[in-house]
Amino acid sequence: MKSNFLYPILILTAAGSYGILSTIIKIAMEVGFTADEAVTSQYLIGFCLSFLLLFMKKRRFPKFRKKDFITLLFAGIFTGTTGIVYGKSLNYLPASLAVVLLFQFTWIGMLIDCLLRKRWPSRPEAASLVLLFAGTIFASGLVDADLSGIRWQGWFFGFCSAFSFAIFLQINSKSIEGIATIERTFFTSFFALIMISIFLSPEIVWNGILIREGLWKFGLALGFFGTIIPIFLLAIAVPKVGGGLTSILSAMELPVAVFASVIVLHEPFSWLQVIGIVLILTGIALPTIFSEKQLKFVRKTKGSEV
Repeated sequence: MKSNFLYPILILTAAGSYGILSTIIKIAMEVGFTADEAVTSQYLIGFCLSFLLLFMKKRRFPKFRKKDFITLLFAGIFTGTTGIVYGKSLNYLPASLAVVLLFQFTWIGMLIDCLLRKRWPSRPEAASLVLLFAGTIFASGLVDADLSGIRWQGWFFGFCSAFSFAIFLQINSKSIEGIATIERTFFTSFFALIMISIFLSPEIVWNGILIREGLWKFGLALGFFGTIIPIFLLAIAVPKVGGGLTSILSAMELPVAVFASVIVLHEPFSWLQVIGIVLILTGIALPTIFSEKQLKFVRKTKGSEV
C-alpha cells in the first residue's frame, strides 16, 4: 500500500499546491502588484522559509559530492526558469492557451523518461497521455478561445515552460544519498531565487514594496504553496515514482487551478470544463491503478507457486 499509493499521493499534493498559485497571483495583481513582483516574492520568501527550516533542524550546511551539487543546481535553475518563461508567455497568450502549452510537460516528460530509460511508453501511460491532452483542452476552456493574432513569442515561451518543468521533474527523480529532504529543498530554492532575481524583480527587496506595501503577505502564501510544499514533497516522492509517472500525476495542477479560480475569483465554469477535469482525473488514476493490479497479480502468482 505504502509503495504504490503514498508517493503518488505526495506528488498529487505537490501538484495541487502548484495549482493554487495562479489564483494567489491574480489576487495580488488585483490589489496593484505586478506578476513579476508576486513571483519574485514567492521565491524570496520561499527561500527564507527553507533556510529557517534548515537552521531549526540542522544548524549546519551539509557536505555532498560534486555531482550532487550539480543535480541541486540544475533543479533550482529549472524551477526558476519555469516561473520566468511561464510568466513571459502570459504577456502574449490568453490564460487558457498558456495553461495548455504548459501542460505539454506531460508528454514531454514521458518522452524524456523513455529516452533516458531506452523504453517505450506502456499502454496505461499512453492512454493516460491521450486522456490528459483531451482533458486539458476542455478544462482550460481552450475550445472557446480565439487563437487569431497570437504572436510567435507566446508559443515560444509557452512551450519553453513545458520543457523547463518536464526537465525539472526529471532532475528531481535523481536520488541524492546523504542529503535530507529539507536540505534539498533549501538548495533548490536558493538556486531558483538566483534565477528569479536575475530576470524578474529583485528591487522588491529595497524599494519598500515587500514590507511597507504588504507584498510579503502574498509572498508568504506563494512561498509556502509554491516552494516549500511542492519542492519538499517532490524531493521525497519523485525518486521513488520516476519521472514518467510523475509527469502524469502532476497534471493534478490544472483541476486544482480551475477549482481555485471558480471558488475564489468566481470565474465562469462550464460543463465542458467538468468533462475535461473528469478526463484528467481518469488519466492520472489509470497508471497507478494498473500498477496496483499488476502487483497483486505478481503476489498472487508467487503465492500459488509456493
